[in-house]
Amino acid sequence: MPPPLVLASSSPRRLMLLAQIGITPERVLSPNIDETSRHGETPRLYAVRMARDKAAASACPGSLVLAADTVVAVGRRILPKADTDAEVRTCLHLVSGRRHRVLTAVALISIDGRRTERLSESIVTFNRLTDEQIERYVASGEGIGKAGGYAINGQVASLVRYLAGSFSGVVGLPLFETAQLLRAHGYHIP
Repeated sequence: MPPPLVLASSSPRRLMLLAQIGITPERVLSPNIDETSRHGETPRLYAVRMARDKAAASACPGSLVLAADTVVAVGRRILPKADTDAEVRTCLHLVSGRRHRVLTAVALISIDGRRTERLSESIVTFNRLTDEQIERYVASGEGIGKAGGYAINGQVASLVRYLAGSFSGVVGLPLFETAQLLRAHGYHIP
């Protein structure tokens, strides 16, 4: 019998991705942490720190605690999780026709309190976006609440020219890295 699993995430996409590989967490918690980046913090370090902090904020004795954080970065600039149409628009202008990175860190706290992390890094390039394409996507509302202002598994997929790395990592939970962590801690994956 695998140890109980807690998913420390408010993302319905992460829950759907886990279901895709046959995993249903016993509990889902929404960690409440400060997600402000630190001065000079690189996107890679920020993603790992956020995943680690989410896991720590959701610690449950006797359970494995899984958390993740996705960061979209243009160079060293961390794009926001878009809260408004204006932020979605700004993010799309920044990634239009440019190669950018999507970093998703996964953190796991074991039953004995050990912490392990993995980082998935993917490269995404959008076609050069027209103002009309951007406005149509903004109007869809799909980019709200998403890192970098877009959901690659939605309407914007037709505008992605190139992807190298983990598709599931860009969606929000790299399944290969997640499965590795869970298996290493005795969690059976069908």
